Amino acid sequence: MPKIKTVKGVKARVKVTGRGRVVAFRSGRRHLLGGKRAKTKRQLRRQRLLAPADARKVLALIPYHA
Repeated sequence: MPKIKTVKGVKARVKVTGRGRVVAFRSGRRHLLGGKRAKTKRQLRRQRLLAPADARKVLALIPYHA
């Protein structure tokens, strides 16, 4: 059986934890930051766990994540 290709864009944007959960970076921290409150920018620093339904879709795109 042939190997399945990894989607490199997904691989760069998410990482899989040791327990198999998918962690992604939050959007909204690239530009136009002057109009955002300090609290908002501070909260955007944290990564977020993807919902189980989204995590399944992402894991299908990075088949050899382990």
